[in-house]
This record gives sequence, structure tokens and C-alpha cells, in this order.
Amino acid sequence: MIDFLDARGESCLTFRSLALKLETGHGAIQWHVANKGELLAAANAKTLTRALATPAPGTPPRLAIHAVALGVFTAIEAHSWLGPQLFAVPWQPAMVQLWEQIGRPVEELGVAEDSLFTAVSTLVSYIVGVGSQNAANSRSPAAQGNRTDFLDAVAARWASLDPVEHSFVRRVAGQLRAHDDREEFLAGIDIILSGLLAQR
Repeated sequence: MIDFLDARGESCLTFRSLALKLETGHGAIQWHVANKGELLAAANAKTLTRALATPAPGTPPRLAIHAVALGVFTAIEAHSWLGPQLFAVPWQPAMVQLWEQIGRPVEELGVAEDSLFTAVSTLVSYIVGVGSQNAANSRSPAAQGNRTDFLDAVAARWASLDPVEHSFVRRVAGQLRAHDDREEFLAGIDIILSGLLAQR
């Protein structure tokens, strides 16, 4: 089913189309799952479980959060349908698993009990949101082909903007050209964690 979603997307997933792909009757599939929502939840859980390796005992909390975040980022990059599906049903098993994997190291960092929910919610939203945006960007028609050429073109467009109206965007255009998606992603995680620890 994951291969089906990768090839055709969530909108094409039906019991009939999946039965044709699996060369079985759709009744056989409905014996195991009641509806499309359950099909997608199962695909989400399987895909995310592969991505969420449990950090080794003794892994520092920040590194554990980085490992989980990169696992999710990479999974969404490989399976662009995953991010929107995780957001669509926040209480599904895959999201519960992600909350657990992020929540434990956040707790180890010493975040106050009354801030834990907000802290983990912010991190999970950032991880899934940025992962989804990255996957969408990489599949956009404009981004197809050479990544360096694409970023050069966008950075050149930013640098050519009006210097008064867009002074900030012009100033960071060079950083856009040279940035690494994963490094920027982890830097964002660290900004959130630094804010949490400053409140402690």
C-alpha cells in the first residue's frame, strides 16, 4: 500500500484500486480495515515506525530529538503524502508514537511540567510542517532538475528586489543560495530547544 501511495497519492486510494494493485478482492481488504481512514492510518504507522528508531540508552536528549526529527524529515521527503496525513488525524497511532518519541527527551531536558504539552506540540508541528514543506518544495515543477541552479535563481530574484521595501530579504539572499535543508531544519529545532531551556 505504501508503494501505491508513493506512486499515485492519497486521492487515488480506494478499496477497489488497492485490490487491483494487490490482485485480490476489495472484500478481503475490508475484512481487515473498515474504511479509507483506517487504511491511511495503517500506512502512516508503518511508514513512521520504520523512521523512528529508538535512540540508544544514554543518548543525550538533544541528540535523541535530532535523531527522531531527522527520521521523520527523511520519511516525509521519501513519502510526500505522509506529512499531510499526519496532520489530518492528530490522534492516530503514528502521531501518538511521534509525541512519545519527542516527549521523553524533552522531559529529560527539564522542561517544566506545565510547559510540556506546548513544548512537544511546538516541536511536532515544526518537524511535520517543515518536513512537509520541504517535500512539497522538492517536488514542485520549478525545483525539478539541478538544486543549485534553482536556489541560485531564487536567490538572484531576492537580491534584485527593491532595497528599501525588501532590505531584509535582499540581505539573506546569499544564505538562501548556500543553505542545506537538513542543517537548517536541525538549526530550527535547536532554536526551539534553546527557548525552552531559557524558560527553565
